Amino acid sequence: MRESSPFDYRRRATTVATAGNVTIGGDAPIRVQSMTSTHTADIEASTEQCLRIAAAGGELVRLTAQGVREAQSIGLIKRRLVERGCTVPLVADIHFNPRAAIEAAKLTDKVRINPGNFVDPARQFKRLDYNDEEYALELTKLRETFVPFLELCRQHGTAVRLGVNHGSLSDRIMSRYGNTAAGMVESVMEYLRVAVQVNFTNIVISMKASNVVVMVEAVRRLVDAMDREDMHFPLHLGVTEAGFGEDGRVKSAVGIGTLLSEGLGDTLRVSLSEDPELEIPVARKLVDYVTQRNGHMPIEGRPAPGFNALCPTRRATTAVAGIVGGRHVPVVVAACAPSQTGDAPRPDFYYSPTGALNSEDRFIVPAERYDGAPNTFPLFLLNDYNDIDYFDLDCPAAIKWLEVNTGHDPHVLMHLAGRDDIAVVLTATNDNVPGDLQAYVHRMEAMGIKLPVVMRCDYADNDLEWLQVKAGVDMGTVAMNGRADGLWLTATGLPPQAVVSTAFAILQAARLRTTHTEFISCPSCGRTMFDLQTTVQRVKAATAHLTHLKIGVMGCVVNGPGEMADADYGYVGAAVGRISLYKGKECIEKNIPQEQAIDRLVELIKAHGDWREP
Repeated sequence: MRESSPFDYRRRATTVATAGNVTIGGDAPIRVQSMTSTHTADIEASTEQCLRIAAAGGELVRLTAQGVREAQSIGLIKRRLVERGCTVPLVADIHFNPRAAIEAAKLTDKVRINPGNFVDPARQFKRLDYNDEEYALELTKLRETFVPFLELCRQHGTAVRLGVNHGSLSDRIMSRYGNTAAGMVESVMEYLRVAVQVNFTNIVISMKASNVVVMVEAVRRLVDAMDREDMHFPLHLGVTEAGFGEDGRVKSAVGIGTLLSEGLGDTLRVSLSEDPELEIPVARKLVDYVTQRNGHMPIEGRPAPGFNALCPTRRATTAVAGIVGGRHVPVVVAACAPSQTGDAPRPDFYYSPTGALNSEDRFIVPAERYDGAPNTFPLFLLNDYNDIDYFDLDCPAAIKWLEVNTGHDPHVLMHLAGRDDIAVVLTATNDNVPGDLQAYVHRMEAMGIKLPVVMRCDYADNDLEWLQVKAGVDMGTVAMNGRADGLWLTATGLPPQAVVSTAFAILQAARLRTTHTEFISCPSCGRTMFDLQTTVQRVKAATAHLTHLKIGVMGCVVNGPGEMADADYGYVGAAVGRISLYKGKECIEKNIPQEQAIDRLVELIKAHGDWREP
């Protein structure tokens, strides 16, 4: 029997966790879930929102439990739901408060605790220096608090989610490991070792960050660490603070989709700054799109020598004409006229099947229509010819584009090795698009072929959300793994501007190219101190032209200051009607009246020299 290659799709084998009537991991389907945005103490509103999430297809619902009162409220909500015929499992989300976790363990189906603040004090971003004996004493304290909690969960049949957030690691962990993916892994491994020692296995783990690259690396490193210690707990996936609209969907598709494509993930949430029931269809699309690869034609291949699967770097390629490949940002090609894509951001190339339309933009044209016009480059189709020597590859164009599909033997490209004027356009022939594309490029790399590769994929979609999911998964996975020097997307049923915008959003999510302001905004939850959706739109209206910045819009101080640590500026709910403003991790102004906060945010950006006029 053929052994699977690293490019084949297959689910990772895990142990099973049970929350209420829902199993997670093992042979169970990948579960989708959301979180309420109501105040948990508002029993009626929370019950109604749980019902809407369940009706949308949510298989678990999480509610915030800041204290014992909220934990008890979840028990009441659960009772109301059962009375109305809804048995969706409820998950209590705990921050800083072991007493709330203990109460929730008696009343809910699953309790989420954060290893960064369950035992360790709230982080202050302080440098702590422990010797080995002092560090071991801290781990003893962890065990003394965690084991009684686990025994209570065992008694009540309650599942546990160990949820690590990049922005809320404890000062103890950050002092030893830094605010890194490695620190996130050790933060949860400390707890898992204790759980294994007392034989408690009803556990799910999440590793979340608003930075997609950090989130993906953290999950990969966690799986590697668990494998080395013979642990196989199921995983919950999510990009926290993914945001609103296109950004929220594409960031989630790139991060979650990359991991799903590698067979990782047993339950997931798409965190949008929108009504929670709107998260479920996106999550369902992600699961359905990836899992339909089951049984795809096998993909032969192995990673090129030196490839780091845990933390890939971009493949070394030839820089063609100072535009494509090398250290240049990945390019975007649009299959339309310039007038159809708008002004921002502008694609690097336009494909015109009938020839160039002007001399101001760069055009790719069929080789037979190439006439040497300025800023025009020919596209040769390998599948039209049996002999690559047939091509007039010595024409004067600075870039010659060669379209190849993954069914072609990469040895044919050996004829082009060493040239500095060829860019390859690669399309997939396997249902497992990212696996197929990556396998071909790894074969090229192993053969020493350094031609840059632009990934082309045609989607027959007239639903923008479907395009964002499919392209985010396919192209995002390849980009995250450093194998793309550009993207060329088409979707016959959608406006070209939307397709181009999706391509740029994928590259931005993968941290390969920044073309618009990145807004790190939390999904609504019961801790939010203001109308999140309206506020995000108002902040965007004032700052969306600042394409060089990352701006956090966070509903509360529980996670806000930590989880937007990747942002340049932050707008954080401090109390009802009050906002605090941050520069990086530093709080600059506290408790500003909300009606003044956006003007003060603009003033803060100007004061630090980061403002640009629209």
